[in-house]
Amino acid sequence: MVSKSYQLLPQRDLTAPRTPGLFAHTGSLTQRSLHKGLSFDYIPNVSENDFTDTSQGWISWICNLIVILLVYIFTFITFPITGWFALKTVPNYQRIVVFRLGRVCPPKGPGIVLVLPLIDQWQKVDLRTRAFNIPPCQVNTRDGGVLLVGADIQFRIWSPVLSVVSVQDLNASTRMTAHNALIHSMAKKTVREIESERVKLGEYLGVDINEMTQPWGLEVDRVELTLGSLLKAPEGGFSGPLIMPPSVPGLEGLTGPIQQLAMHFLSHSSSSKPQEEDSVTLMDELSSVPQIVVNTPRSAEELFDRVKPLLSETLVHQVRACFQFDIRSEDGQHHSYYVDLRTGSGAAGAGSLFQEPDVTLSMSESDVLAMFQGRLQTFSAYTSGRLKIEGDIKTAIKLEELIKLLKN
Repeated sequence: MVSKSYQLLPQRDLTAPRTPGLFAHTGSLTQRSLHKGLSFDYIPNVSENDFTDTSQGWISWICNLIVILLVYIFTFITFPITGWFALKTVPNYQRIVVFRLGRVCPPKGPGIVLVLPLIDQWQKVDLRTRAFNIPPCQVNTRDGGVLLVGADIQFRIWSPVLSVVSVQDLNASTRMTAHNALIHSMAKKTVREIESERVKLGEYLGVDINEMTQPWGLEVDRVELTLGSLLKAPEGGFSGPLIMPPSVPGLEGLTGPIQQLAMHFLSHSSSSKPQEEDSVTLMDELSSVPQIVVNTPRSAEELFDRVKPLLSETLVHQVRACFQFDIRSEDGQHHSYYVDLRTGSGAAGAGSLFQEPDVTLSMSESDVLAMFQGRLQTFSAYTSGRLKIEGDIKTAIKLEELIKLLKN
């Protein structure tokens, strides 16, 4: 009765076309088959709902039948007492995998199920979708570049039996498999391909992970790549900054050539904008052509010294927040600076605030100079991993008001 009522969970829309990944082959996507031989001989044929054990002899089968019959009789006679231990309530999002006398049985649930005392060992399996993230790791691309790439992965269990009998630690094995697949798949792409085909590469990576986790009863539903900073430029010469698709509204759902074309025009439009810098114009007595001497801050200390004269009550009224900066210099040292735009005319300088800041920003010294000079947007720095924010992101974006004054 139990074996007929149990059905495998639907994994995805099988009518939709699927593209094989970097390691998967086309035949494995249309036919689900377990690995035969080696260590997978003990796994039942779950795909056909067949839990019979052909390795069991007739003497063992008779002994098991006698023991099970005696336990049923004992449970029925002492039911008011054994009912507290034998009856289990299973919710819709869980199943119980039972090992009766050491041999796996079809999963039970949902509802009230009977677990025989003394001879049954059971384990609950959660079928709900879970998620984990792969922290940004260094990837050596095909063109010689070094890029930080991470991923957010959602997965669920489609076969409770396989998730229990096939792998000892499902979570750790899945994380390790996804991490290795990410590094190997991204190493076969160039920096520009990873940048422009981020969504498509996430889909291919999901197929690759599914191919390896298929015997474990696990399926990856979604993989979203997160691109970090470019640590080393490609050998062939990487032209233009690394444009992050999440930082551009409307490009999240675009894939393939459409996304590449959109990002191409956006990169050209962003690069065509002139960079506004503070400058001092000097007149040469021997020449009528003015000479422009660029006067830009070279350190974070000079930058915050320039911020102090720009503070005003009007700016405080617009922002109403305190910012703490944890800046990392090129030699690896950390320096603290603050900008208080909560009361009065505001204040800025080195050190820490006496009160709890609204937002704490952590970034390198070169990035903070680029951000206040207008060469790096706050939201783009955050999505690319170059800026870490503790606090409200909307409050952190209010720094654009101070950046506008500094550029003018």
